[in-house]
Amino acid sequence: MLFLDEEQVRQHLRMADLIPAMEKALIDFSAGKVTQPVRSVIKVDPPGGFLGIMPALTPDGLGLKAVTFYPSNAERGIHTHMATIFLVDPETGAPLAVMDGRLITEMRTAAVSAAATKLLTEPSAKILAILGSGVQARSHAEALRLVRDFREICVWSPTHEHAERFAKEIGAKAMSAEEAVRDADVVVTATNSKTPVLKGSWLKPGCHVNAVGACRPDRRELDDEAMANVVFVDSREGALKESGDIILSGAKIYAELGEALVGKVPPRAKETTIFKSLGMAVEDIAAAMLVYRSAIER
Repeated sequence: MLFLDEEQVRQHLRMADLIPAMEKALIDFSAGKVTQPVRSVIKVDPPGGFLGIMPALTPDGLGLKAVTFYPSNAERGIHTHMATIFLVDPETGAPLAVMDGRLITEMRTAAVSAAATKLLTEPSAKILAILGSGVQARSHAEALRLVRDFREICVWSPTHEHAERFAKEIGAKAMSAEEAVRDADVVVTATNSKTPVLKGSWLKPGCHVNAVGACRPDRRELDDEAMANVVFVDSREGALKESGDIILSGAKIYAELGEALVGKVPPRAKETTIFKSLGMAVEDIAAAMLVYRSAIER
C-alpha cells in the first residue's frame, strides 16, 4: 500500500490533466454511474470545526475522503481545510493507497470551476474577479487561466493587506469587492464568510460566477439577487442539503454541471450563470487515481 504526503501528491498531479478528469467525473456522476451518498458531517464545537466523510464508488475507483474544516485555524496560521484520501481495489477490497487530500481538495475544486468556466462563458471573457485570498483563490487563479486568456484580474479580500499580497503574487489589482466585480466576465467567490459578499446588482449581464465558499446550510456568499440567475450545481441532492446559498435564497436549480457537459441541457453561456460548487467524493477519487497511477508508473 502506498503512503503519499502532500509534496509527493504535488509531484504527481497537474492542473492541465485534472480539468478533463473532473469533466469526466461530473459527467459520470450526473449519468448515474457513481454510487455516492451525500457527505456525512460531524460538528466539533468547541472550537467550531467540522469533520466530513465522503465515500464513492466510481467507474475509475473506490475510496473515501475524510476532510476537516476548522475556520479558527486561520488565526493560528495553519490550513482551515485538511484531508486524507483512502483508495481501495474495487475488485478485492484491498487497500491501495493512503494520501494527503488537502492539496487534492484545493486543486480539484479549482479544476471543476475551470470546467464550469470553459462551458458557461464566452471564449472572449477577459476580466476575472476573485473575492478571497486564500489557497482556493490562488488555485483558481492558476486553473482559470488555463481555460480563458484573461487580460486583467481584480481581487478583493476581507483583509486588505491579504488582498494586496495576493494581487502582487498573481499580477492582479486589489480593490473593493464591488469595483472588482462590476466589469468582470468571470467571478470567483472563495471566502469563509457566513453572509453574502457578492451582490447580484454588481454582476455584469452575461457574466459567470464560480461560488466555492459557504459549504454549510447556514452560510452564504451570494445574495438573493445573484442567486436569481441561472444556477448550476455539482449535485442537486448535495446542494439542497448543504448549500446555504441555495437553501436560504430559495433558488431554482437549472441543472447539474455534468448534464450540461454532455449537452443534456443548453449551457446558456450568454446569460448570467452561477455555478454553486460544494465538492464531491467522485472528484476526489478521480484526482487521487491520477496521483496513484502516476506514482506506480514511476
